[in-house]
Amino acid sequence: MSKVFGYPEFNEAGEKVLTTYDNDYKDMCMDIRVFKMKDGDVKKLMKPEEETAVLLLNGRITIKWEEKEKTVSRKDVFTEGLWCLHVCKGVEVRVEASMDTQILIQSTYNDRTFDSRFYGPEDAPWIYSCKGKFGDTAVRRVSTVFDYQTAPYSNMVLGEVLNDRGNWSGYIPHQHPQPETYYFLFDRPEGFGASFVGDDVYKIKDGSFSAIPGGKTHPQAAAPGYQMYTCWMIRHLEGNPWTDRIDDERYTWLYDAEF
Repeated sequence: MSKVFGYPEFNEAGEKVLTTYDNDYKDMCMDIRVFKMKDGDVKKLMKPEEETAVLLLNGRITIKWEEKEKTVSRKDVFTEGLWCLHVCKGVEVRVEASMDTQILIQSTYNDRTFDSRFYGPEDAPWIYSCKGKFGDTAVRRVSTVFDYQTAPYSNMVLGEVLNDRGNWSGYIPHQHPQPETYYFLFDRPEGFGASFVGDDVYKIKDGSFSAIPGGKTHPQAAAPGYQMYTCWMIRHLEGNPWTDRIDDERYTWLYDAEF
């Protein structure tokens, strides 16, 4: 049985491995890694069978692909919007850091070819969710980079969530058949939260991740005083892409409840 939660560390090369096609989290059907880069470090990518998304978490990079080039910066995931490049198989990507930087790279197998797209804050703006619901205990900002509606050629979904301090996200409890991976960060290193996967509970720490099997409910909560960031990544199933959440009917009464 695959594992559901992980607390990986960066290795000496600055690589943190989350999910691969053959590690303990192989049921996610994605290769997801986070990289630390220093000023002048260069990372080159060219995956002959996989589509790839390169997401800037913090720092400054110059990213090159298909005779195109962008230099972008992000102070951190809590105060500035995202920058992300999404390419199909066979596209060479070069990332050069010009300060201490972290990037997340998400890949999965995809036979289709499609035009590369570079996303900025205006393409994936923060949208508040659940304002005025559940006593405002689940207010969070959601940013969807791409999904089946905007990128039907992709086998992946990528987005970000920012919990308000002490609030819930992924609420009400919901599930979907497709596997999903969450990567968590906090605005302070001692920050923590709780991840509920089915009937099991895991402590969320800065830099941890959850690997959520299809069909398991998966809300989470941040501790009071701490802002929690989640990078959410879904793998479409063959013939069954993710298009929406399926709420647990035991909790749908909350939508009409007054607090």
